[in-house]
Amino acid sequence: MNLPLIAVTMGDGAGVGPEVTVAACLDPAVLAHCRPVVIGDAERLRQALAVQGRSASIVTIADPAEAAPAFDRLCVIDLALLPSDLPWGRLSAAAGEAAYRYIEKAAELTVAGRVDAICTAPINKAALKLAGHDFPGHTELLAHLTGTPEVWMMLATEKLKVIHVTTHMGLIDAIHSIEPGRVFRTIVEGDKTLRRAGLTRRIGVCAINPHAGENGLFGDGEEERQIAPGIAQAQEAGIDVVGPLPADSLFFLAVRGDFDLVVAMYHDQGHCPVKVLGIEAGVNITVGLPVIRTSVDHGTAFDIAGRGTVDPRSMIEAMRQATSLAGSNPV
Repeated sequence: MNLPLIAVTMGDGAGVGPEVTVAACLDPAVLAHCRPVVIGDAERLRQALAVQGRSASIVTIADPAEAAPAFDRLCVIDLALLPSDLPWGRLSAAAGEAAYRYIEKAAELTVAGRVDAICTAPINKAALKLAGHDFPGHTELLAHLTGTPEVWMMLATEKLKVIHVTTHMGLIDAIHSIEPGRVFRTIVEGDKTLRRAGLTRRIGVCAINPHAGENGLFGDGEEERQIAPGIAQAQEAGIDVVGPLPADSLFFLAVRGDFDLVVAMYHDQGHCPVKVLGIEAGVNITVGLPVIRTSVDHGTAFDIAGRGTVDPRSMIEAMRQATSLAGSNPV
């Protein structure tokens, strides 16, 4: 029983969240290293079991400390927010509201020290907005719930880890938002996360422009003005970091093993290489929060929800990462 307690939010109940939650929380490799506690709706989880042809007991509990999961038993803090006839694969305000409440409860439990980490199944931003919660994603929502002024998105696969200076904003706005202080803080937070994971922490920083500006041929000196001073500050602080480097070359070098972490300047610059390596193996880690949070690196997949065909490997890997980051001192 002395294993980390991981709060697993079920995500949008109309999407694949319930299915990947069930699959990950009953996986023997996951159960060997942590005690998952689902925050969600017990009835929807039973329906997810049915569509996957699985047989397991859904045990409702009031306190995470009561959790005693097993390969045939799923422990759930049942918020009972969804209608029993909620259709699969359709946008729903009810599902958006429920998804928000699952995350809210998980954050509350983690901040209070009653669980060690949060692992989140996918939410749908449009459903959240229909329910009156206007957040672009989990990252910003958890920052709001925990009162955290600045957070970062890190994507992790076996071969590549990427942290983003900017994420959910238009490209022009992102470029204007990049400044040395944010670059420096991104490098520092990335270095802290690598330390926690026991990695050697060599970090490469992407440029904005092709060929890192090619000595002024491309762009308007963004690399020298907006990025390089932040890198220099991090180097002065003793961090092993280089750049700005051309993004196309840097990602190749990182996958080859020359770097433990890439600092991307904007959303697609970091996301595209990770997803090319295999979306099923990607994990989203929110950096800078007072709690540990990992997530799948895919969406609600309404087109396949309720069919029992979703690949749960990203959720399983997210559980593994959450357990690893939770460390050796579980609650």
